[in-house]
Amino acid sequence: MNEQPSKITAMDVARLAGVSQSAVSRVFTPGASASKATVEKVRAAAEQLGYRPDPLARAMITGRTRIIGLVVAYLENQFYPVAIELLSRSFQEKGYHVLVFMAENSTEKVPQVMQELLDYQVDGIITASVAMTNDLTARCRTVGIPVVMFNRGQDDAGLSEVTSDNLAGGRKATRHLLDTGHRRIAHVMGWQGSSTGRDRARGFRDALAEAGQAPFAMIDGMYSRDEAARAARSLFAGPDRPDAIFVGNDHMAFAVMDTLRFDLGFSVPGDVSVIGYDDVPLASWPSYSLTTIRQPVRRMVEATVEILLKRIEGETAPSRIRIDGPLIERGSVKRRTTP
Repeated sequence: MNEQPSKITAMDVARLAGVSQSAVSRVFTPGASASKATVEKVRAAAEQLGYRPDPLARAMITGRTRIIGLVVAYLENQFYPVAIELLSRSFQEKGYHVLVFMAENSTEKVPQVMQELLDYQVDGIITASVAMTNDLTARCRTVGIPVVMFNRGQDDAGLSEVTSDNLAGGRKATRHLLDTGHRRIAHVMGWQGSSTGRDRARGFRDALAEAGQAPFAMIDGMYSRDEAARAARSLFAGPDRPDAIFVGNDHMAFAVMDTLRFDLGFSVPGDVSVIGYDDVPLASWPSYSLTTIRQPVRRMVEATVEILLKRIEGETAPSRIRIDGPLIERGSVKRRTTP
């Protein structure tokens, strides 16, 4: 019977490299300091012996898993795959790894996923468009796991949040439609159970009120393609129709444009202008050429990573970050009159 080869340990690497075991540990600990010569000797010895550090053993010693839990509600919206990639790369550069969990925005699914994250003993949690209950917040605080909300806000002093300036963005989109001569402006809103959807809708109402205008219509699109398509059909079901639609995100805006053009036979922007929010990659494609408000995703990711790492280290970090995003003009909005 063949004997199993003995496991190579850090002590074996240290003996071959002619350094201490603590030096080996420093070489394989992200962020720890070691001289270039030591790093070269240790890594050469590790390669020769086939040594791989044991992250679980290190976690038991340091009390850190160097794992970040990321909870996402859905990935249909192109904004989130882009954000997840940027978050993952940013944390990897800091020596952390991201564990992604999917969770619907429901009272049943989110607590279940959060409990799994706590079981994994993650060092920190990011929730992307997922609501946190007071109970979940309290549980995370009790076990000392910091939480940062990404692209979603919540009235809880125990949570940090990073969003674009959704209120300003909603105003900016609406003012652009007003400035280009539109007067019958509808809004297919993002889900009104979310802070992002509510803030963009509030910016829409505020900008119209400042111009002495009233909304043509406001319909909750639930951040769903199907709901947004239904909203577009409803808006154009009768003779009284909007001349512009501000849609709560690009994901829904594409559905609105497709419905108008291919199901109902209207021209965008000839018959109706459409403006979105996010500036996902598809927005720049010639088939859509969507005018939209850009979410500054790279800056949002940088702020999220910085805040979470500070809180993991027990340092003070901002509780709320709102980053302004620019209007990106393309071909889906037409100037109708001279203001």
